[in-house]
Amino acid sequence: MFITFEGPDGSGKSTQISRLAERLRAAGYAVLQTREPGGTTIGEQIRHVLHDLDNTAMQPRAELLLYSAARAQLVGEVIRPHLNRGGLVLSDRFYDSTLAYQGYGHGLELDTLRHIQAFATGGLTPDLTLLFDIDAETGLSRRKVGDGEWNRLDAYALEFHNRVRDGYLALSEAEPKRWVRLDAAQSVETLAARVWDAVALRLSTVA
Repeated sequence: MFITFEGPDGSGKSTQISRLAERLRAAGYAVLQTREPGGTTIGEQIRHVLHDLDNTAMQPRAELLLYSAARAQLVGEVIRPHLNRGGLVLSDRFYDSTLAYQGYGHGLELDTLRHIQAFATGGLTPDLTLLFDIDAETGLSRRKVGDGEWNRLDAYALEFHNRVRDGYLALSEAEPKRWVRLDAAQSVETLAARVWDAVALRLSTVA
């Protein structure tokens, strides 16, 4: 099974994916936890270029293609081999981030993005996507006071992040069977319980 974590910056995805991975491993699952961009040596190098605050001249199309390149490497080198061995993959972001950020955020054409993502991933689609929903202003405030990196995309205007959140909501509403929307404003413990409920329910249907 392939489970992805999506949502605006500061929504708590990284904390929750680590908690879920630990709980699933304790339950006996062969879990691979990864992130985008990154998860491979090549992907981590691309991540540095994408997130570097000095790269303010980066064009939206270049941003899109760099994310897609890192994703293609991650799928081919890490995700598909683990799935083929019967493992369970948890990814902090996947192609829905491109639709939300480069599509809804930057205004690039969604159908074009979908074709590029299908090529980059070889048609791989998540079995379950968890949306950690939080308003953009609160999410960015969390990022500023947290221990995580403040990157080039975080520094975009609030209006951009509002469009990203709207994009996530539209994507989740368009595919309700794949997406589960979670209120990311809840406490860490409460949110972890909701995540486990959603994942356990989906796992029970394929057991």
